[in-house]
Amino acid sequence: MSDNFLEPSDDTPVNVQAPDDTMPGLAGHIRSKFNEAEDGRRVHEARWLQAYKNFRGIYDSTTQYRDSERSQVFIKITKTKVLAAYGQLIDILFSNKKFPIVVEPTPVPEGVAEFAHEKTPLDDIIKDPYGFEGDGKELLAGAMQATTPEQDFLGGVAKKYQGIPLAEGPSRLGEPQITPARDTALRLEKIIHDQLVDTNAVTVFRNAIFESSLLGTGIIKGPLNFYKRVHKWSQNQETGQREYDPYEKNVPRIETVSCWDFHPDPSATSIEDCEYVIQRHRLNQQQLRALVKRPHFDSTMIEKALAMGPNYVDKYYEDTIRDDETQPSTHETRYEVLEYWGVLDAKFARQVGLDVADAMSEFDQVQINAWIVGDCVIRCVLNPFKPARIPYQIFPYEVNPYQLWGIGIAENMEDAQLLMNGHVRMAIDNLALAGNLVFDVDEASLVPGQNMDIFPGKIFRRQSGVTGTAINGLKFPNTAGENLQMYQISRQLADEETGLPSIMHGQTGVSGTGRTASGLSMLLGGASTSLKTVVKNIDDYLLKPIGEAYFQWNMQFNVDAPDAVGDLEIKPRGTSAVMQKEVRSQRLTALLQTVSNPMLAPFIKLPNLMRELAISQDIDPDSLVNDLNDAQIYAKLLQGLQNAQQQTSPDGQPTSQQQSSVAGSGGVSQQPEELDRSGVGNGTIGTGNVPSAGEAGFTGNTDSVET
Repeated sequence: MSDNFLEPSDDTPVNVQAPDDTMPGLAGHIRSKFNEAEDGRRVHEARWLQAYKNFRGIYDSTTQYRDSERSQVFIKITKTKVLAAYGQLIDILFSNKKFPIVVEPTPVPEGVAEFAHEKTPLDDIIKDPYGFEGDGKELLAGAMQATTPEQDFLGGVAKKYQGIPLAEGPSRLGEPQITPARDTALRLEKIIHDQLVDTNAVTVFRNAIFESSLLGTGIIKGPLNFYKRVHKWSQNQETGQREYDPYEKNVPRIETVSCWDFHPDPSATSIEDCEYVIQRHRLNQQQLRALVKRPHFDSTMIEKALAMGPNYVDKYYEDTIRDDETQPSTHETRYEVLEYWGVLDAKFARQVGLDVADAMSEFDQVQINAWIVGDCVIRCVLNPFKPARIPYQIFPYEVNPYQLWGIGIAENMEDAQLLMNGHVRMAIDNLALAGNLVFDVDEASLVPGQNMDIFPGKIFRRQSGVTGTAINGLKFPNTAGENLQMYQISRQLADEETGLPSIMHGQTGVSGTGRTASGLSMLLGGASTSLKTVVKNIDDYLLKPIGEAYFQWNMQFNVDAPDAVGDLEIKPRGTSAVMQKEVRSQRLTALLQTVSNPMLAPFIKLPNLMRELAISQDIDPDSLVNDLNDAQIYAKLLQGLQNAQQQTSPDGQPTSQQQSSVAGSGGVSQQPEELDRSGVGNGTIGTGNVPSAGEAGFTGNTDSVET
């Protein structure tokens, strides 16, 4: 259970005032939707339950390979594969200690300039013939007011440059320039990352990614309003003593929702397609009573629900996932609370006391959020988000195009897990049989009443006068080798079904392709390709939606960040990290060497290249790479230092006199170079102007020979 609850907008009623006969109707409506959603996901519950059993190694009738097997050993390769995929994904997404979410301006930002600079007299002469889309004609979403009409193009950073005469467009004379769109994007990106850190979002992402790897689907709820207690110490002006003065800060927070507690519209194939979703909570008496302190919960109805007593009933799968199938239910003192997000007819919404706009007809629908305990509606408000949305992100490990629920590793290798268990159990049963003698006893040849137990030194008494062998020992063949060979084949099948070779999770003694360096590289490359698809799903179904949700939350609720507005877009960066770090770093370094050519440098975004190089080496680019303005400052500083060092040479002579001058664009030295006397070459050959016969300097002239 979470303590995250939304603050409704101003037009949302604080308390629901409705006739007593309508509220049970609303509770009944939500209960019917819950039953509908529960029936629609039964087949998925069976898949999840089998996946969990394979992960934990739970042996029962559903995991038997054959009815006659005696061994109950369980080879938990499913657990190994799930943890390997989970570890790889976490390493990919959070290796550089930053959330893989960036905020960038759109390719053609509206309402804000891409570049600006300090205004010069030249700007009054040269005008952009195409004009500018945001120069006072419209304001940005979330922007209150621009500073001056001529500086509307600054968008969210207008306050920072107030009083400075600026003009839009890149600078023409090499002076420092401003990037309003980029500055606004960086500002909002830092705000979102700070909010994620403040609410320990990494743990939330980890839990969701683990359940996605195991069950096929991960679910994150939020961001929702959360009032975080901030510890603050202030000094008393009268006593001079420090006093503890905490305060509450409104921050967005996300939480993990288990697949077992999530009941979506069964006919939907995506969260956007859901007419409703219902989250099932399990609360104790204290937790239910604490809801009274939260906004827009009806205290009277909560007290009524408490007086009716606990109503939580365990589902058929809960004992299994709780690893406690033999003990009675431990939830007898709990309350089942259903949280509903979805549509409601406008007529019904008016009956339950919601402030629905008069322009809406009775056939229209509104988005609501309601909480029920039994027949008691303890909260009912209009959806506080603008625009209204269901605050859940659902992302699959592997996409099922016809279902909302995804496919996980455990399901993909279910057959391979069954085969591995079966052949290992047969090998053990065979070893137990082949390692022991089976005795054939002719009881008619023995004295009646003897104990048939056999042990060293055992004496059997025969009947008098009976001939023949009374006891024979039988030896069964050992076929464990064939069974273990099939086990290895089944394990290779698991590698292929999951796309995760065993070498990735520490298997030694790899044979076949993996024995060579090139073969091993091929295996790891194939695994990277498989994980790249998974990371792409996380990008599309989790990182981008959650980033956009944080953007909308800041636009609607964060009044402390008025400068973080603009025509911006959220970009996930999970896929870009899939490439092997070493390979990526090498490629970026080679590219940097290539673009060091002055002829190519103007065509390359060097700051972006440096940032990517830093990320590939697990270095925070913000702490290492300068922006363009700082780069210009440092370039001038370094140029000054170089000029100071080149003023004089070690012998006190000006450096310019010792360096050869270069004439023309061809770079040919005007001063003769010293010949190489070492005899090892390294000299230069000049073409020069060769004299022809008869000209001065031609050695073949007869008059030039000395007598």
